[in-house]
Amino acid sequence: MKKYIVAALILGAGGLFLLFCGGRKGLRYPRAKKVKVVDDYFGTRVADPYRWMEDINSPEVKKWIEQEKKLTEEYFSRIPFRDKLRRRLRQLWDYEKYSAPWKVGEDYYVFYKNSGLQEQSVVYIQKGLNGEARVLLDPNKFSRDNSVLLAGLSFSHDLKYYAYAISRGGSDWREFFVVDFKTGKLLPDHLRWIKFSGMAWYRDGFFYSRYPEPRRGQSLKEANLYQKLYYHRVGTPQRDDLLIYEDREHPRRGFSPYVTPDERYLIISVWEGASSGNMLYYRDLSRKDSPVVKLIDRPDAHFNFVAAKDGKFYILTDLNAPNYRLVEVDLKRPSRENWRDVIPEGGSKLEDVSLVGGRFIATYLRDANSVVKVYSLDGKFLHEIPLPALGTVYGFSGRPWDKETFFVFTSFTYPPTIYRYDVERNRVEVFKKSRVKFNPGDYETKEVFYRSKDGTKVPLFIVHKKGLRLDGKRPTLLYGYGGFNIPMRPAFRLTMIPLLENDGVYAVACLRGGGEYGEKWHRAGMLENKQNVFDDFIAAAEYLIKNGYTDPEHLAIFGGSNGGLLIGAVINQRPELFRVAVAAVGVMDMLRYQKFTIGWAWVSEYGSSDNPEQFKYLIKYSPLHNIKEGLPYPAVLVTTADHDDRVFPAHSFKYIATLQEKYKGPNPVLIRIETKAGHGGASGTTRLINYYADVLSFIFYNMGIEPYKGVEP
Repeated sequence: MKKYIVAALILGAGGLFLLFCGGRKGLRYPRAKKVKVVDDYFGTRVADPYRWMEDINSPEVKKWIEQEKKLTEEYFSRIPFRDKLRRRLRQLWDYEKYSAPWKVGEDYYVFYKNSGLQEQSVVYIQKGLNGEARVLLDPNKFSRDNSVLLAGLSFSHDLKYYAYAISRGGSDWREFFVVDFKTGKLLPDHLRWIKFSGMAWYRDGFFYSRYPEPRRGQSLKEANLYQKLYYHRVGTPQRDDLLIYEDREHPRRGFSPYVTPDERYLIISVWEGASSGNMLYYRDLSRKDSPVVKLIDRPDAHFNFVAAKDGKFYILTDLNAPNYRLVEVDLKRPSRENWRDVIPEGGSKLEDVSLVGGRFIATYLRDANSVVKVYSLDGKFLHEIPLPALGTVYGFSGRPWDKETFFVFTSFTYPPTIYRYDVERNRVEVFKKSRVKFNPGDYETKEVFYRSKDGTKVPLFIVHKKGLRLDGKRPTLLYGYGGFNIPMRPAFRLTMIPLLENDGVYAVACLRGGGEYGEKWHRAGMLENKQNVFDDFIAAAEYLIKNGYTDPEHLAIFGGSNGGLLIGAVINQRPELFRVAVAAVGVMDMLRYQKFTIGWAWVSEYGSSDNPEQFKYLIKYSPLHNIKEGLPYPAVLVTTADHDDRVFPAHSFKYIATLQEKYKGPNPVLIRIETKAGHGGASGTTRLINYYADVLSFIFYNMGIEPYKGVEP
C-alpha cells in the first residue's frame, strides 16, 4: 500500500513549515476538452479525444499549456528542499569542462571549453599542443536568452574557412554560417532548412543536405520528405547551390555526405529508416563531372565508411556479421563476393573503427564496457590500448597521416578524462582531467546480470556509496532505453550525485533493443519483439527489490525519448511496482507517431499502424492507448519541450491529458513543459540545473525523503 500524504512538522531556518511528502493534495488539473474523433484500424475503432492538441500553435492548446505550466510550478513551489538541490547541482556543475581536441590544418588544435557555469561551451583554438588558446567562437553571444545554440562546427581542409550550425530553440532544423578563418569575419553565407546533415568540405565550399521549405507555420510538425544533396560554394547565395543528388521515387531517403581527408572522394550514405540498413554511393572528385556510383545499392545491412586508401574502401558492416566486421572493398572489383575481411567478426560487438597513423583503432563493446584494440592495415592484431577501469571510451578521431589521436574515458564514478594516444609509440598519457567537487573514491559500481521473463540474461549497472547498508528501502533510480541499437554504457552522471550522496542507488539496465550485443540483441527488442524491452526493465526492477536495494515505495524510473515510451508502457503494465516515474520527451502515441516530422523513419524500429499486423502489437503497448481507470499509478512527471520537432510534443500533451482524466488516485500526474527548447530538453547550464533540480525534487518528495537533511550542501 502506497504512502499517500504524509504531513510532518520540520524545523527550518525560517521557522516551522509543513512538508507534504508527495501526493496530489490541492491539485486541480486543467479540464481539457474532448472531441469526437474515432479512427478505424482494420475494423478496430480507436477514439482520439485529444486530437486537437496536435495543433500545437492553436490558441486552445497554448491556453492549456499555460494552465499546465502554472499547475506544475505551483506544485514544485511546495517542495521545501527544491532550492537546496538546485544549489548543490550548481556547486557540482561549477568546474572546467573540456572536449577532446582535434587537429585542423597541420598546426592547429580545436576544442570546446566551459569554465564551469557558462550557458554554452566556447570553442577555442591554439597553435600546437603547447600554444596559447584563444576564443574562436562564443555561442553565448548568439542570443540574449540563450535560445540559439551551437549545433555543429566544421573546417575546410585548407583552413581558409570554417562553418558553424545553429539551432533556434532546440529545434532539429539547422542554419549554416561561414567565417573567414584568417580574419574571423562572418561572411554573408546563410543556409536554411537543413536537418540531419553536416558539412563535407571540398575546396571552397561544402556538400550538405536539406529539405524543401516547410509550409508556413508547419516547420515543427510537417513530415520531413524529399531531402536533396547540394554543393554550396562560399560567397554565393543558397539559391545558387548545385544539386548533386536526389531521389524523387523514394521521398523518405536521406543523404549524409562525407569527403575523405585527401579530398579525393565524396561518400554518400543513403538512409531511409532509423533501424533499417543503408546504402553507400560515392563520387570520384579527382575526375571532372564524374558520376555518382552506387557502390552498395541494397539496404540489407549497415555500411559505415571508415577510410579510403589506394583505390580501396574500408567499411564497417553487420552484413552476415551481427557483431560487425571491417571489410576491404576494391573499387575495381566491388561486388560482394570480392570483399575481404580485415577485422573479422568476433564475440564482442565491433562498435567503431578509425584509421589514424597508419593503424586501425577498433573499439569493442564487451558486456557494455569498452575495449580498444589496434590493428595493422592488413588486419594483424598489434596490441590493446590499456584503460584505467571498466567504462566507456569515445574519440580516436584523426586523419590517416596523423601521429596522434585523443580519446575520452568515463565511467559512473570516473569523471570524463581526456587522454592523448601516440599511435606510433603506442603510448597513452593523461591530457586533461576533470576536477569535480566530489570524491569518486567514496562510491562503487558493479555490473550484475539478471534473468528476464523469458530467461534471457541482461546486464545491470548499480552505483552507490561504498559500504551502503542495503535495508531494502534505499531511494533508487532505475534508468533504461532499449531501442534503436543504442547501447547504455557506463558514463559519469553529474546529475545523479545528489541521489548517491543521500544514500541512494542509481541503476542502468542494458535492455534488449539496444546495441550492447550487436544486431541480434537489437532485433530482439524491436517490432513484434518490443514487449521484451518492457519485460527486461520490469525484471530489473524486481531484481533490485529482491536483492535488498529498494522496495516499490522507494523505486523511481526514468527514461527519455524511446525511453519515455518505455516508462509509459511499464507503468501501464506494472504500476504497483514503482513509486515515481519520469518520462521525458516520450513517444506515447504509437498509432500516429509516423505522421509527424521524422517519425516515419522509426517505422523500421516500431512498425506502423498503417500495417494491419503491426497495428495488432502496437495497440497492445502504446502508452497513450493503455491508460486505464482504476490502476494504482505512481507519481508521474512527463517532460517535453515546445520546439521538439523530433518527438512531436503532442505525444506528451495527449498522454498527460488522458492520464489526468482517467487516474483518480492520490499521486500527482504532471507535465513540465520547457519553452524555447527541443528534443534535448532544457538548453544551457542554468536551465539544465533547474530541470534536474525539479526531477530530483519530484522523486525525493514523492518518496517522503528530505535530501541533505540537517546539512547545507
